[in-house]
Amino acid sequence: MEGGLGDRRPCGGLVYVIGASGAGKDTLIAWVRARLSATRPDLPVAFAHRYITRGADAVGENHVSLRPAEFQTRLDAGLFALAWDSHGLRYGVGVEIDLWRAAGLTVVVNGSRAHLPCASGRYPDIRPVMISVAPDILRRRLEARGRETAAEIAARLERTAALRVDHPGLARVDNSGSIEAGGARLLALIEAVADSSRRLSVGEA
Repeated sequence: MEGGLGDRRPCGGLVYVIGASGAGKDTLIAWVRARLSATRPDLPVAFAHRYITRGADAVGENHVSLRPAEFQTRLDAGLFALAWDSHGLRYGVGVEIDLWRAAGLTVVVNGSRAHLPCASGRYPDIRPVMISVAPDILRRRLEARGRETAAEIAARLERTAALRVDHPGLARVDNSGSIEAGGARLLALIEAVADSSRRLSVGEA
């Protein structure tokens, strides 16, 4: 149908933030959101929330909690742009991000390392950003959270070391230091994608 999403070229960028549990993705994304609101409220950036099959009161990101059956219903209806399973939970990012991009917004997604190939297939212009920390710091952070046993933490660290992420556009943020240092690096990457997308959009108009 004329004027539908299929006729509108995406003109906003897509920043796909990934990293091991405990690397600080949620913390850095929250820092960037606050910083952008204070310093660049005019920048067309939107942060996608995730739909997750865990309780709404769970510690961590601000997400939309779904029961497993609710998640499956939305998945079957094609309401997720991206969806994956991890550690017994199901994660989804809604198709609303396609509307946001078509409207010129650069979208920031809290993604999955293992799902990057699928995400890249759907969005060839994706800009993946890997949040990483030194292994000893990651171990201490996981221990401080108190969510897992020592054996579970050791297994998670082994999986993190074994998982290789490969993408020609991959950018990296070392979050071993202060939140401000890691946040500033992530902020600069997001600003660069948003500014570039906006320039291209203006140039094509």
